[in-house]
Amino acid sequence: MKVCIGFKNFCVIFLTAALIFSLSGCEEDSSPGNVNLIFVVSSDLAYNAPGDISQTTANLTGQGLHRSLLMATYLKETVLENANVTSIYALEPMTHLQTANKYPDMTAIGSIQHFALLNQHTVAIPPAAGYSSYTAYSYPIKVSYADGSVPAGVALPDNLDYCPDCTGLDFNDTQGNNADLVNSIIDENKPGYYVFSAPWETTRALMEHINQHYGYALDIPASYKGPNYVYEISIPQYGDTRLITYNSNLAPLPGYPDLPAQVTTIACTPSPQTSRTISLPGGVAGAVIPANITTNATVYIVRHAEAHPDTQHAFENGNFVAAGQWRALDLPSALAGKIAPDMVYSCDPAQWYSTEPLNPSDYINVSYVRPSLTVWPYVVANDLPYHLASSISLGATSQAKAKEASDFFFTNGTFSNQTILLAWESSRIKPIINALLRTYDGSNGTLLDENWPSTDYNTIWTVKLDGSGNLTVDNALCEGIDSNELPEQAPPF
Repeated sequence: MKVCIGFKNFCVIFLTAALIFSLSGCEEDSSPGNVNLIFVVSSDLAYNAPGDISQTTANLTGQGLHRSLLMATYLKETVLENANVTSIYALEPMTHLQTANKYPDMTAIGSIQHFALLNQHTVAIPPAAGYSSYTAYSYPIKVSYADGSVPAGVALPDNLDYCPDCTGLDFNDTQGNNADLVNSIIDENKPGYYVFSAPWETTRALMEHINQHYGYALDIPASYKGPNYVYEISIPQYGDTRLITYNSNLAPLPGYPDLPAQVTTIACTPSPQTSRTISLPGGVAGAVIPANITTNATVYIVRHAEAHPDTQHAFENGNFVAAGQWRALDLPSALAGKIAPDMVYSCDPAQWYSTEPLNPSDYINVSYVRPSLTVWPYVVANDLPYHLASSISLGATSQAKAKEASDFFFTNGTFSNQTILLAWESSRIKPIINALLRTYDGSNGTLLDENWPSTDYNTIWTVKLDGSGNLTVDNALCEGIDSNELPEQAPPF
């Protein structure tokens, strides 16, 4: 830490604490006693380093991903000096659609994910579990919509209930929600490290707002300097607010980054889910092919990475834990030769929920980021189009919600002649498949047991529709990653 040299041999009786602070020198770097607003500039199509962004998919390349992994370590060790982060905010992906195909901007949330997993988070656990709390390397990322920032065509929060404390950043800040967010942090005046991940356009506008609104007279940079730069507005309890600029000088390698150690693999077996293959050809055993069914399509459905590290699986903060980062980063290797999708889908990470049903006496509100971030590295490695099924609200588990998702993926020919990798919430995967089965078999005699074991992160459900709409469902494939051997801490870069 760099510190200004203080005055020597200075003595005055009855100096106030504020005067002592102002005359004894001030820290040039951030301080745990300050309100430190840290801005990490994510890459988009308009502002990026050469080789970091795919011009086709508007997502990071392997080089861009490697930069974000290196940046995570730099943030933790140099900017925060190994302190624990206080809050993390990222861009709401659907507020920044890019290219003619309108791909959501997943780079902001993806680029800050590794940093989130270098920080620890303690979650209160219900007394019935036998322990009162659990701490894991996993920090929640706030990325949910505020009122007025939900883009057209995106599902509104259930009952129009917006998350009071897990709001992210709107690319254009059309309703001033970004400004309200930083104002609330500054006005609360709670010391800590508040990290924001967003493209340059959003970042600069937010820093300029803070500067003007509070009259800080900071020299906000007028132009983009690159993704290696980190900006910090450090607000002390007494004294002048400072803008600190960091240049990480990162030099990422081209190509998808190698993990620092090999992930242990396991063979695909029927356990822990019962092996099932269901075939429903039209006209056989009463099965009738729906008139509007998608044809010549395959959907591979996976669960998110490891998220509940405690024995009772009660740890819950919307993210996966650091062990899951090994799975997510290894997924391109684990799935190589098993599947070959044309595109990837997941649920919108801006959806949110409360953990109150799990622990009514001590709950938190969280953005549901982990399914989308689980398959994000696979997207990067294979340069695939990545979409969010943002028009679907997960909501409570119900047949109606399951049918909504099933209709989205399997009707009206939207995904005919396509192969999709879909990451979803585990308890809702088999209900979606059952909703599809019901459209073929009114007797419900072919339905799946909808339970998903808490320890199962490997099973892949495959749904195939041939050229005539004949349906086959099975769980013969798995990712083949040994959960028990994944390290507790995220891979070091």
